[in-house]
Amino acid sequence: MSNPKKEEGLKREVDVAGLTLTIVNGTIGAGIFALPAIISIALGAFGIFSYLFCSIMMAAILLCYAEIGSRITTSGGSYAYVEAAFGTFPGYIINWLYFFGWSALGSAALMNIIADSMATIFPIFTNPLARACLFFVFLSFIVLVNIRGVKQGVHFVKCITIIKLIPLFAIIIFGFNKVDLNNLQWNQLPSLQTFDNTALILFFAFAGFETSLSVSGEIKNPSRTVPLGILFGGLIVFIIYVLIQTVTQGVLGLQMQDFKAAPIAAVAEQLIGPVGGTILLLTAIISTFGNISADVLATPRILFAGANDGLFPKFLSKIHAKFATPYIAVITYASLIFVLSISGGFKQLASLASGSILIVYLSVILATIKLRKNSIENNENSFRSPGGLIIPIIGIVSILWLLTSLSQIEVISIIILILVTCMFYLALKKFQKS
Repeated sequence: MSNPKKEEGLKREVDVAGLTLTIVNGTIGAGIFALPAIISIALGAFGIFSYLFCSIMMAAILLCYAEIGSRITTSGGSYAYVEAAFGTFPGYIINWLYFFGWSALGSAALMNIIADSMATIFPIFTNPLARACLFFVFLSFIVLVNIRGVKQGVHFVKCITIIKLIPLFAIIIFGFNKVDLNNLQWNQLPSLQTFDNTALILFFAFAGFETSLSVSGEIKNPSRTVPLGILFGGLIVFIIYVLIQTVTQGVLGLQMQDFKAAPIAAVAEQLIGPVGGTILLLTAIISTFGNISADVLATPRILFAGANDGLFPKFLSKIHAKFATPYIAVITYASLIFVLSISGGFKQLASLASGSILIVYLSVILATIKLRKNSIENNENSFRSPGGLIIPIIGIVSILWLLTSLSQIEVISIIILILVTCMFYLALKKFQKS
């Protein structure tokens, strides 16, 4: 289903390759450079198989996104899907949970990861003013790229993705020669509690794909591009994760504990010497920058869509006369990231992220089920996940299980954010009536 009013003036320029690489970039971030050690220390060699288990959970969610994304083709991604199925109020809550509770805080944290990483090479970036200048320059560059057009934004993300994947592929290809098969053997299964905690970490390692769908109003032939982009992107991410875990585990084995901060860099040093660690550090910086670039490309479209629906200030729906991009939304969102980055306040609010994205995923799955029953939304060109309700049910059960793993502070934080969002919504409606 497409609403012409919502996407008026936006150009559909994102193809399958662009969406696929954007999903890969948005999912594989800085976390991959420490993830193998976290999984190995908790699960040993069995950790390789844990990716398969978590990928089944994530595949169920991916398929639901592929289905609903092929039907709802207006800007906004998760927000647009929930709003189409359940109406304005649920859509408003999802919009806030996603753009603030997940995206803005996450990107602010990533900006500080970049500064911390660069400080190991250039100590000046331990200075707050230098960090603020770095954040301003990086975000300004991303804003300029994305204002010039979605095609330019996607092209930049493509380049970043390729640059950061080359060293990872090199580690996989050349690292296999140093794999010791004894390091890949496991004699017993981990405890259920240990597996539960690790599954939550792995699940979030696969999160981030949904950000790319916020540009749904600018995707070419969405009924075909969205399913293919999601499926190709998800498959590539899964393969890279499993191969990186296998090589790292196979090379380091029990030494993983000694290199828990940077296991992939340790493998690189064994392959080509000390310069390998430096290359991987630079790759981590580029990878993190790529995640932020993808976020600033996609998330402002959620603000744009909400403004079009009257849920956010109308100025956020303005489109650039020359470049046909929601430039005010892009500038506003990047400014929010900058403020959170320099304030450090995101560290106290970071507990919102995990609960927020799980609720967003759950809402999108429920929206997928509801729209299946609505004949108006169905068309013969849209994608439909196989197995009837089996796929959505697997996704729902997986999310409910993961929600039980959240800490008390995470649960309280997400409840507070939802209550505050409800208050904003009621105030907005009262203001609009006056």
